[in-house]
Amino acid sequence: MSTPQRILITGTSSGFGWVTTLELLARGHTVLATMRDLDSRNADNAERMRKEAAQRSGHLELLELDVTDEASVNAAVAAAEENGGVDVAWNNAGLAPMGIAEGFTPEQFLRALDTNVVGVQRVNRAVLPGMRARKRGLLIHTGSTMGRIVWPFAGLYTATKFALEGLVESLAYELSGSGVDVCLVQPGAFATELLEKIDGPGDPARLESYGPLAERPDTFWGPFMEALIKDGPPPSRVAEVIAELVELPPGRRPLRRVVDEMGVRSAVESLNRAASDVQRELLTDAGAAELIVSTD
Repeated sequence: MSTPQRILITGTSSGFGWVTTLELLARGHTVLATMRDLDSRNADNAERMRKEAAQRSGHLELLELDVTDEASVNAAVAAAEENGGVDVAWNNAGLAPMGIAEGFTPEQFLRALDTNVVGVQRVNRAVLPGMRARKRGLLIHTGSTMGRIVWPFAGLYTATKFALEGLVESLAYELSGSGVDVCLVQPGAFATELLEKIDGPGDPARLESYGPLAERPDTFWGPFMEALIKDGPPPSRVAEVIAELVELPPGRRPLRRVVDEMGVRSAVESLNRAASDVQRELLTDAGAAELIVSTD
């Protein structure tokens, strides 16, 4: 087994975060599992996680963290640094607004951006000083295949994941040579609790004039979501990929990793390769070839 790491994860109360926490604990790592409302709304989840951790060889530290609150993020990371630092930070917390874009209020869009993009910036800013000082570390981000391809009736979610793509790749350039690796995992559709927490339009009256098209998001996504909840691939596959990235040697981790079993992996990997070729050419022509990061 590789050297045990101290891994901070956002959004561990369910879904990818929950399953991956257990996978990493089983591999002997220390997981700094973060949730909101540890003493109230997520108290039961926290207790369940403690019981699961007791059956595994790793060590669990539960921390209160809300990615939309800078003070909360800084306090959690400060506590982690006092107890041994953060070797790996996985930005996993996220929201999934789905529906016709015009029906979402600006406040809903801001909330999604705050969680899916600005929250990442808060966490990275908190952990990077320690990582850069130690000249080692790993930042992992949960993107999406929908950060590369565009489906209808998912504009707000797609926008946040496209934004994350740009933020993460730029960060990878800026941290080249620092000892800090940067990765973006691009999951496809998996059977997680997020499917039951999808945020719909907050102003449905705005969509009445769309006529029959107003019902199209339900007919487009509904059957797919039902089938996914019933028979979709398990999130454990994403957990395995996260663990693999953690345990790869520093400097050997790919910038992007597609994890999909629903038929879009090849398309997304093709887009990744094409974008990588363009970026490599542009940076080389600009005299910045030393910033190019591995995509393999």
